[in-house]
Amino acid sequence: MPMSIELNHTIVAARDKNAEARFVTDVLGLPDPAPFGPFAVVELQNGVSLDFMDTADVPSQHYAFLISEEEFDAVAGRLRDRGVPTYGDPGHQTPGHNTNDGGRGLYFSSPEGHNLEVLTKPYGSGG
Repeated sequence: MPMSIELNHTIVAARDKNAEARFVTDVLGLPDPAPFGPFAVVELQNGVSLDFMDTADVPSQHYAFLISEEEFDAVAGRLRDRGVPTYGDPGHQTPGHNTNDGGRGLYFSSPEGHNLEVLTKPYGSGG
């Protein structure tokens, strides 16, 4: 029988791990980051953590978060309040949000330049 495999954590590069982790927790409405060794750890509700680590080289990465419709409205409001532009596509060409698969999704940039996404339905789930 195959082993159950789940993502446990991933390291997120940042020039200022605390500021980047705080941006993510503030926008997504998550608990404050917790220090662990060289990391500022952001715990997600499904047991996965984003472990922010200081580094001089920060390649842009993509991180997508599945959230509820209610959470989507809250995140969109927090981004609007911060003046962070949102887009309906990963290339940041179409302002606003999308309605893929009968849900809603939007993309935005973190202060470090990571391409973040929130969506209310997984891609391919139908609409």
